[in-house]
Amino acid sequence: MAALFPPPPGPRFVLRGAQSAVNTLHFCPPSQAAEDPLLFSGSQNGLVHIWSLQTRRRAATLDGHGGQGVIWLKTLPQGQQLLSQGRDLRLCLWDLAEGRNTVVDSVHLDSVGFCRSSILVRGQPCWMLAVPGKGSDESNSSLRPLLLAGYEDGSVTLWDISERKVCSQITCHEEPVMGLDFDSQKAKGVSGSAGKALAVWSLGDQQSLQVKKTHELTNPGVAEVTIRPDRKLLATAGWDHRIRVFHWRTMKPLAVLAFHSAPVYCVAFAADGLLAAGSKDQRISIWSLYPRP
Repeated sequence: MAALFPPPPGPRFVLRGAQSAVNTLHFCPPSQAAEDPLLFSGSQNGLVHIWSLQTRRRAATLDGHGGQGVIWLKTLPQGQQLLSQGRDLRLCLWDLAEGRNTVVDSVHLDSVGFCRSSILVRGQPCWMLAVPGKGSDESNSSLRPLLLAGYEDGSVTLWDISERKVCSQITCHEEPVMGLDFDSQKAKGVSGSAGKALAVWSLGDQQSLQVKKTHELTNPGVAEVTIRPDRKLLATAGWDHRIRVFHWRTMKPLAVLAFHSAPVYCVAFAADGLLAAGSKDQRISIWSLYPRP
């Protein structure tokens, strides 16, 4: 008789009321959330919702993108500030201190595609922001930061920001790259695409990218891929309505989470290991899997 394995547990709880498809998620770091842990979500209708994970309800709603989808969110290390990127060609800086929800600054973007911004924290109050665009602007950085980017031709490219030049480029996928993440301690990363494979690649001492392995999936379409902060697990958001969890070092499949009734667009880990997933079905599922010791 074949061994029977128990199915994965259901979500710990579900957040409802996003009002449209959930495109992106971001956990507020514990140092910035005070006693009430917060989760930010960006929706297709242009709204940013702030969720209290204590009450499991919306704490606030931000409306700054004119009804155009929000595709990226990130809190800043200086305090209660939030960056939001929308398909209205705006990247907004929000002041959330003392209950405020005001846009205090914004940047106009050149590209309305699906490329998300990225931020490099270089110590308070200094940080560097990379945004999608058609051209390349001047950079006066003295620390020679490097930037990884995924492209529609299926390639992953390493850029030297200061020199504005390509250090290395590899072709990982036959379809457009939809998401990637990088483990700086292990000097390796992972990318997902519109196809059926995850690609794991490494960054060598000479700033050279090399494909290490690929992992074939059952169905095509990975909207996002993210590594847990402790670098133990990897999670993917699937167009097939599934969330997949892997062991990051070995890429061994650990769980397939089936809850959503539409494509899953985003996944995010909290510092304590909690996993959130957002879907086209307008729901956000919260999971507690393989908790951190």
